[in-house]
Amino acid sequence: MKAALIVVAKKPEPGLTKTRLCPPFTPEEAAQFYSCLMLDTLALAARLDCADHILAYTPAGAKSYFETLAPDGFRLVAQQGKDLGERLANALAHHFELGYQRVVIMNSDGPTLPLIYLNQAFAGLDHDDITLGMGHDGGYYLIGMKRLQASLFRGISWSTGRVIAQTLEACRSLELKVHKLPEWYDVDVAADLDRLRCDLAQDQAAAPRTRAFLQSSNKIRLPAD
Repeated sequence: MKAALIVVAKKPEPGLTKTRLCPPFTPEEAAQFYSCLMLDTLALAARLDCADHILAYTPAGAKSYFETLAPDGFRLVAQQGKDLGERLANALAHHFELGYQRVVIMNSDGPTLPLIYLNQAFAGLDHDDITLGMGHDGGYYLIGMKRLQASLFRGISWSTGRVIAQTLEACRSLELKVHKLPEWYDVDVAADLDRLRCDLAQDQAAAPRTRAFLQSSNKIRLPAD
């Protein structure tokens, strides 16, 4: 079964990246922090051995930037579309057109996500139509499918707490069976740093770049390695 895992990422830019983390970070620190989250998330995705690895990047002119940091084995593709819904749908459509039979697309700012959840995202498609990673804030951290369901990306209030509810309602209207993955979190606001700190304290091997950045910035206290 030909499967693909797509990680969506954007080039970090001070003042445009992770602005809800300012404070405690400065705009420059927030951009650097996201870079660490992204690199650790890509490293996590690279550990999944049941799928090909793709990095879907934005903006379109940032290919050379991502070529320098993508782990070995990742194929790069530019995101296309005027909003998040179109970009997600287009990335999925492109890979189904390439012949993939299972495609999962995920965010790039949850580096402590348990690897088992990624395996479950693909395993769930053996018996259900959609896999959905339930976010702690009403969004989702990944979505997977075995054929394109473009309507799941239309009429969604992106970046709000209604994303999951609207997506599940769309699935119900289409009579799609959904495999729900356990709740996890993106690191978007200052309160998320507390949960990140706890995860890093419990797993000393997790997200090494993120850990090093937080230790050097003195924004949150972490145990010594």
